[in-house]
Amino acid sequence: MTFVVFDIGGTKTRIGFSSDGKKLDTVKSFKTDSKPEQGLAEVVAVIKENAKDVTAIAGGVRGVLREDRLGIDHDGILTKWANISIVDFLAGEFKVPVFLENDTALAGLGEAIYGAGKGVGLVVYHTVSTGVGGVRIENGVIDMASVGFEPGHQVLDIDRTILGEDVPPTLENLVSGRAVEGRMGVKPYDIDQEDVIWDELAGYLAQGLRNTVLYWSPEAIILGGSMMVGDPKIPIDSVRRATVAVLDGVMPCPFITTAELGDEAGVHGALAFLQQKMKDVK
Repeated sequence: MTFVVFDIGGTKTRIGFSSDGKKLDTVKSFKTDSKPEQGLAEVVAVIKENAKDVTAIAGGVRGVLREDRLGIDHDGILTKWANISIVDFLAGEFKVPVFLENDTALAGLGEAIYGAGKGVGLVVYHTVSTGVGGVRIENGVIDMASVGFEPGHQVLDIDRTILGEDVPPTLENLVSGRAVEGRMGVKPYDIDQEDVIWDELAGYLAQGLRNTVLYWSPEAIILGGSMMVGDPKIPIDSVRRATVAVLDGVMPCPFITTAELGDEAGVHGALAFLQQKMKDVK
């Protein structure tokens, strides 16, 4: 009996294996192919190499999920994966139940149950990486949503004084790695940690977190992704100070911390998600 979980990201795909459905025994990773046929074929090959008796499969994929939750509707990076049924493909190969969720939602679930939010009832997770995403986790369960959560697309630069007229004035376009590279002309990891831009980014992110606090009222906010846990990174202490300042006493600032599970948050979350879905099946 083997439970299989996966995390299909824009750069890497990770596949985890668990013999008891409670903890991961091993995780394999490889580069995500931009073509879904090749990408899914490699997923199948890795599963077959590492598991003889697959019981169930669950995982996450970046992008906006289709309404039927079988694949993604669209994504800015995995463009060719749109409208491909990941669930049907894997279910056809292994003849077992397959469940799909957004990758950020599962990373947040992983952090809430196994990582920095362990023991906290109401957690919000934001990833600040190539893009910006987020999810609300209540008592170890991903919060209900008619479509999903896209906090990275909230409008902050209303008067366009920072981004100009040609760039949508969103949180993602202020603080994501891709946005910083576009403005600075270099990769974020090539910018010295002492550069003032890192504190500027903390201030922009705090404005988005203010909305998170006002709308979702979490006990804790966990920040993950390469812009928060990489080297260099947006300083967490600067984010905390700036968030307290912009809240300005309207609401108390919750505990803000960085993610603990690193690149494996998504597969940990997928394992927790699979446990929950299998209870529904039973």
